[in-house]
Amino acid sequence: MRLRIDHRTTLSYDQQISEAYTEMRLKPMDAGGQRCLSFNLVTEPRGEIMQYLERRRNDVRHFDVLAPHTRLMVHSTSEVLTPIKLIDEEHELSPLDQFDFLMPSTYTPEDAKTRRFATTFVQDDARDTVFALMHAVYTHLKYVPGATDVRTKADDVLTLGQGVCQDFAHVMIASCRCQGIPARYVSGYLNDPASDGRNGASHAWMDAFIPGSGWISLDPTHNCEQTENYVRLAVGRDYSDVPPTRGVFKGKAKETLDVQVSVHPL
Repeated sequence: MRLRIDHRTTLSYDQQISEAYTEMRLKPMDAGGQRCLSFNLVTEPRGEIMQYLERRRNDVRHFDVLAPHTRLMVHSTSEVLTPIKLIDEEHELSPLDQFDFLMPSTYTPEDAKTRRFATTFVQDDARDTVFALMHAVYTHLKYVPGATDVRTKADDVLTLGQGVCQDFAHVMIASCRCQGIPARYVSGYLNDPASDGRNGASHAWMDAFIPGSGWISLDPTHNCEQTENYVRLAVGRDYSDVPPTRGVFKGKAKETLDVQVSVHPL
């Protein structure tokens, strides 16, 4: 499917700040059968945008604003061609990826509650276990916007029994890792014209690595595999590796964030 994405992030300050550094992961990946056909990024105030590619093939842009300002805007537009499902391109993990995607991370600590939850749904093989865990997360958690924030960890989500797509992904990742199944976080977008209230245009899901088979991409928020309606931006151990935008500023101002995203088929 060919999709167009428009993503605008605006940071407003109640008084002037003297400097801001911003990092962005907004360019759709060229990986897993997905192709980014075009990408444009504009910032206001204008500044020189630098770029590098992470070892996981995530595209990172960053820039500095050194002049005093009270508003910072980042606007990206892209067109992408998505596959019907993830087309895996690696059937073995490097020792570093094996370590990264099996060990507990900032948002996916290994604790007794997560281990008990994961153990309940163990099946005869890794693939069946992953699908059982996806269904368990989907049925155990209730989708409630505002119930959590960007600092909420997987064990807290299990205690609350509710959260948003980021939380569903973190609980499933932590559960897979408890069972020795490598798992990673996916940041991206979802095109879903028949929305049932379980998604936004910005979205998060996860990949699980099945030995001898490779990566499969699953969305526990919707209890399904990745389809052509999903656009992948970046992958990492958890949300802390791949936020679409993050930054720091110099000053004592209070910051207000506004994000507007639209995804349209072409």
